[in-house]
Amino acid sequence: MCGIIGILGKAAAAPLLLDGLKRLEYRGYDSAGIATLVNGHIDRRRAEGKLANLDTLLQRDPLSGNTGIGHTRWATHGRPTERNAHPHATSRVAVVHNGIIENFQELREELEGLGHKFETETDTEIVAHLLTRYLDEQKTPEEAVAAALPRLHGAFSLAIIFAGRDGLMIGARRGSPLAIGYGDGEMYLGSDALALAPLTKRICYLQEDDWAVITADGAAIYNNGQAVTREIKQTALSGALIGKGNHRHFMMKEICEQPAVIGDTLQVFLNPLARTFELPNLPFDFAAVPKVTILGCGTAYLAGMVAKYWFEQVARLPVEIDVASEFRYRAAPMLEGGVTVVISQSGETADTLAALRYAREQGQHIVSVLNAPESTMARESDVVLPTMAGPEIGVASTKAFTTQLTVLACVVVAAARARGAIDHAREAELSTALLEVPARVAEVLNHDATIRDIALQVAEARDVLFLGRGTSYPIALEGALKLKEISYIHAEGYAAGEMKHGPIALIDEAVPVIVAAPSDELFDKTASNLQEVIARGGRVIFLSDADGLRKLGDKTFAAIELPKVDPFVAPILYAIPVQLLAYHTAVAKGTDVDQPRNLAKSVTVE
Repeated sequence: MCGIIGILGKAAAAPLLLDGLKRLEYRGYDSAGIATLVNGHIDRRRAEGKLANLDTLLQRDPLSGNTGIGHTRWATHGRPTERNAHPHATSRVAVVHNGIIENFQELREELEGLGHKFETETDTEIVAHLLTRYLDEQKTPEEAVAAALPRLHGAFSLAIIFAGRDGLMIGARRGSPLAIGYGDGEMYLGSDALALAPLTKRICYLQEDDWAVITADGAAIYNNGQAVTREIKQTALSGALIGKGNHRHFMMKEICEQPAVIGDTLQVFLNPLARTFELPNLPFDFAAVPKVTILGCGTAYLAGMVAKYWFEQVARLPVEIDVASEFRYRAAPMLEGGVTVVISQSGETADTLAALRYAREQGQHIVSVLNAPESTMARESDVVLPTMAGPEIGVASTKAFTTQLTVLACVVVAAARARGAIDHAREAELSTALLEVPARVAEVLNHDATIRDIALQVAEARDVLFLGRGTSYPIALEGALKLKEISYIHAEGYAAGEMKHGPIALIDEAVPVIVAAPSDELFDKTASNLQEVIARGGRVIFLSDADGLRKLGDKTFAAIELPKVDPFVAPILYAIPVQLLAYHTAVAKGTDVDQPRNLAKSVTVE
């Protein structure tokens, strides 16, 4: 989860930038860098590894200048070298970037045709060269950014400085958080309030598609070509590490962070230029694996349930999945050469750890999907696949879940390629679909107000049902779990085809039924089940894309339109509205959203 900081100051910027980066170390990184303006020219210091290496470099070769930007980076693919570290720069502009530029390959080809030479395969370098192109056309920095931003597809946050323009910095965000700090004749930019904590208590959070022209006198903020104002808030800096930003609850903050953290997670495994997936060195060959066993608890188990569909459908690899708390009590025989995938946010979940140890005793290769790479599970695994969710404070898992799905999707595609189940063309299609997810998630978040209104109706119910088929079935289970956890409303998730085998007896006009139904090959069957619910007076809340809504939207109590995506990535996208629905229902009921009764964030006892 990369970190950004920018400073327009009165004193040397580099020491303050380095201190800000140290406050962002919790996000995880493997290289770092700083750029400042020195006598009107861009100068950089970058180093692979920990910030101590950058600190040593700066002591040996200091950077002057009062205007600068800094970045901590988690490598996308290949070695985390100095060349690949941010800031990326030309002679005219320097950029730091969180997120993914989906269409960078097309832009790169265009710019190479105009004579631009690229040093790396990163998507960020595209931004520097695109801005340089517009500056070469005699545009001002402000005009160059205004021209470039509409051409960038994806979810991102940017901090930019320009040669010859000391005292100017421009920031932009789309689906990835960015905050402006206001000082006394000084201004700051950061990916969260923590980076700015020692510098200022006055913070303004940019909203979706905002971009800001920042000078020592303040910030002019624009959105959709119009000047806008954003509230400047006084922050409690001592709590910045776990601050809520401009959100009422941690859970909502963490829901809104998902475009950024999904993008950060993709960058660990996906080579966007080659459209291929790269896993750490594995002690086994997926082509020879006879079976995968997936273990987890709660939401992590449901992430594994989605992965079971993916592994079997895409990689043609048999999968057994079980709740970790039950698995070892079955004394299940496990095939020689098998792989066990354990999924945990904390890496300390007692039930999952015990199941891991049972699988180890059975001679299994252990792969862990974790948000805590220094945890016990990490130490006891053969391979650790990190989610880049960053700290998740809300007890009900949100961004940890979608980043777990993101990691698992990358693993499945890599396994499918290794097994010959897909060709490179299909791998490229799936990589493109995954690269688009952060931006599509940001689009879903724009439906927040609509979902909040629907939640007011759900809050009056005693019972709620969630339905889905295929990979939407685990999302139905996850939606029910979220609603139970934080609103205390009884909710159940079912495979849509199972309705007629019992649960349909529960349907009446007082029971909201939330249906996740992307317009895939299973849509018509789900639609038939939905008609059965409507015929019995059930209040259907319909989650689908434009094609699905055209077929059934007018027959439902409420409908939420989601972007049309490749069915492979639909579960990641459809997790977002069920999270928002649970959140707003809980708020309407007045429950403790972040710390619901009887629950703990990390369950370290059986």
